[in-house]
Amino acid sequence: MTQSLSTPDGVRFLRTSEEAFAGLPEFAYAPRYLSVEGLRLAYVDEGPRDGPVALLMHGMPTWSFLNRHIIARLVAEGWRCIAADHIGFGRSDKVIDDGWYSIARHVAAHRALVEALDLTGVTLFVQDWGGPIGLAQAATLPERFDRLVVMNTWLHHEGYAYTDALRQWNSQWQTDGLFGINIPDPLSIGWFMMLPLGHMQSRDLFGIITTKTPPPLSADAAAVRRAYDAPFEGLGREGMAGPRRFPLSLPFDNPTGGAAADQAVWFETLKSWSKPVHFIWGGTDAVFTEAWGRQWAGLYPQASFDLLPDAGHFLQDTHGREIAEIFLRRLAEES
Repeated sequence: MTQSLSTPDGVRFLRTSEEAFAGLPEFAYAPRYLSVEGLRLAYVDEGPRDGPVALLMHGMPTWSFLNRHIIARLVAEGWRCIAADHIGFGRSDKVIDDGWYSIARHVAAHRALVEALDLTGVTLFVQDWGGPIGLAQAATLPERFDRLVVMNTWLHHEGYAYTDALRQWNSQWQTDGLFGINIPDPLSIGWFMMLPLGHMQSRDLFGIITTKTPPPLSADAAAVRRAYDAPFEGLGREGMAGPRRFPLSLPFDNPTGGAAADQAVWFETLKSWSKPVHFIWGGTDAVFTEAWGRQWAGLYPQASFDLLPDAGHFLQDTHGREIAEIFLRRLAEES
């Protein structure tokens, strides 16, 4: 049963029932929790305590479930894998006030996790909004990080060219936009995810909106759909503040909430990154294009760049095992 609670400072939030997460496919990891501003930040911490550390970030509108295939493969190789759910996502608490959310708050929450667990020698995996939030840690706590794995993301900086797809994404989440109006009813996050993951077509998405009739899914796809819906089960519209705020925090639309100035500093700081950095890119992503990924990688003489030609924006879900294998191969080449 969903709980409606408040922090000691009076911030109202919802807490998803743990029953919503029962039986998730390939994600039988027990949650752990860190208190941040009176809220529970949920994370998984799998693998040997003395293993090399991987910190895996997620973006919008996903949660640590996105990285399940990478986690499984790395744990099998003796790695310690840590993957947190941003506040408003996954098993973490969901503040119901849209205005509470900012990129600065997400960055601070992850810094609290890195410091509370005293993580060192970290390999950082980032994608989507996990890029700015995670790369902020590497830029400000470089002594704790040994290498970066960068996938379909960005850091805002002067001259960055936002794609039409990203501008459209922002527009669709405005109050009068397609998703601003229709998520979570009749279009849930899980059903939305079926489109970029290749389990349905655009006409199916619009069919859900216009007729409230979802298309049939295979058993495997249905299980994944449920996993992406699980964090918001029973929360209604007010429980969706976290997902709403990410697309409305893009710096071209909301420079303050999107930490535009800070992102530019992190981008400049990381230009001097001299440790290993591996770019693994989904080639069909219209939001963060292959051309941008190659341009970014070109700033680092030590960088590798691996293209997954048929992978899209959510490449950890669709190509997680391949990502893990590419990373392990690149890791072996470092020595």
